[in-house]
Amino acid sequence: MTFKFFQVKLLTPSCAKFLSIVMLLPLILLCRLLLNGSMSNKNESMLLVYQSSDFQLTSRLGCDTAAVVNILAHRDATQRSLIQHEYRAMYSEDLLKRLVSELRGKLETAVLLWMHDPAGRDAIVIRQALLPDLTNLDAATEVICSRTPSQIQLIKQNYQAKFGVFLEQDIERHTSGDHKKLLLAYVSTSRYEGLEVDREMAMKDANALYKAGEKRLGTDEKTFIRIFSERSRAQLAAISAAYHDMYGGSLKKAVKSETSGKFERGLLTILQCSENPAKYFAKALQKAMKGLGTDDTTLIRIIVTRTEIDMQYIKAEYLRKYKKTLNDAVHSDTSGHYRTFLLSLLGPNN
Repeated sequence: MTFKFFQVKLLTPSCAKFLSIVMLLPLILLCRLLLNGSMSNKNESMLLVYQSSDFQLTSRLGCDTAAVVNILAHRDATQRSLIQHEYRAMYSEDLLKRLVSELRGKLETAVLLWMHDPAGRDAIVIRQALLPDLTNLDAATEVICSRTPSQIQLIKQNYQAKFGVFLEQDIERHTSGDHKKLLLAYVSTSRYEGLEVDREMAMKDANALYKAGEKRLGTDEKTFIRIFSERSRAQLAAISAAYHDMYGGSLKKAVKSETSGKFERGLLTILQCSENPAKYFAKALQKAMKGLGTDDTTLIRIIVTRTEIDMQYIKAEYLRKYKKTLNDAVHSDTSGHYRTFLLSLLGPNN
């Protein structure tokens, strides 16, 4: 007799017995929890580990990559942390190391980055981007200049805890010029995170920026660094609006005409994220998939780091600007389990 609702594989008796026990564990635990009438975080994490017992079978049966993707892509940061904790407790093995040994290529990169919490991920991305042999200053600039002050504080804490060095020290060591000055100022300056703005100050800052840039020969970079690193997002957006009202041009165009290179990129990231961060990331994703080939490093970084932050807004901006869903774009530029994982993170195609 053939049952169509599951596949039967020929296994050794001992392996088949072990597999049958593993398959029953979630049911046994769930029944016990339901009978007890409680579902604590501890019990839920145990259930998640039992559901992910595919990992423990990899040495005998081969890694069930589809199951790994399905489990991890649908767990939030707290659940992923609990899974890692319980996995180590149950099997005396680090789950991340096991994933490294079982996964490959772009899927491995994406899954491993996803396993960390948002601040931990950002710290890892920045660290890797600043390493001499893997230098990607655009990535480091994007992450630093697109985060809020409270997010940056958590990143700095994680950075020191993970790598034994202060973020500011690595920025000092691996960047240069006005770009370095901007990043150092941005990660070390406290900024208001509310929505209230000072219109009078916005006009004064707009005037200061005009005098520091378009009105003079050369550029007063110190003024740009001071205002862009000290003003809140809401205040900087107000400055941008005041600049347009007072001088007829956009502050964004002024930055492009008066600065260059990594310094320009940092200023533009700060400015655009003060006005509409979802629009900024939608554009960056479109650029990563535009034309022949795909910038998978950028694609992975943005999707993985923004999924638990503002992905729904990014998807909406992408659809509005490019008349195509982000899911469809990712689907056409990726394949295999890597595609499945990214699409799972993105959620419904709407």
